[in-house]
Amino acid sequence: MKIAILSDTHNLLRPEIEAVLQSSDYILHCGDISRQVILDRLEQIAPVKVVRGNNDKEWAENLPEYLDFELAGLRFYMTHKKKDLPEDLSPYDIVIVGHSHQYTNTWIDHPGGHRTLIVNPGSCGPRRFYQSITMAVLTIDEDGWIVKRIEIPHQKTPPKPDDVDIRKAIETVVRETKRGRTVDAIARKHKLDPSLVEQIVRLYVTHPGVTVDGIMTKMGL
Repeated sequence: MKIAILSDTHNLLRPEIEAVLQSSDYILHCGDISRQVILDRLEQIAPVKVVRGNNDKEWAENLPEYLDFELAGLRFYMTHKKKDLPEDLSPYDIVIVGHSHQYTNTWIDHPGGHRTLIVNPGSCGPRRFYQSITMAVLTIDEDGWIVKRIEIPHQKTPPKPDDVDIRKAIETVVRETKRGRTVDAIARKHKLDPSLVEQIVRLYVTHPGVTVDGIMTKMGL
């Protein structure tokens, strides 16, 4: 059995991701889908289990905040943010979280020898600056189970600015966004790459209260 694990698609279902999903028996989505049309497309490919992310608004009000379920003999717990996990994870074989856009794969050992794998598949939606585009695939057979990281190559990486320049750019974009200016207007006025401005604005708008340092962390800087 092959189970696709993904999160934070943010209204983008890449063809490379669809190709992986087509050979999957189940799809587990850990939230921040952003639009019903993406969920509808996933459900056309394979059975889906999904939780609601912090950016899934009114359309997703009926989606659960967490799921506790069994599949193929394994017990799962799934929620969007790691901070919302239950304190005791010992009943679970696999715990799935999202939100950070960064792939992680961590084992927790429990008394008695049982182990729990915590997986964050990262994000396979719009790329955040220098972060990787990732998902995970869980394969289960007669020999056991294994989770594999899947990375989607991106075609071009811009030269990385130094921290002083990028910090200044973030401060500028945040200031102009507060004034109600659009991405295009900010990019033109300050001669910034529109894609960079768009990423900063999206992070600022979707994470209320985020600081400049917080934006830099989320951009992988």
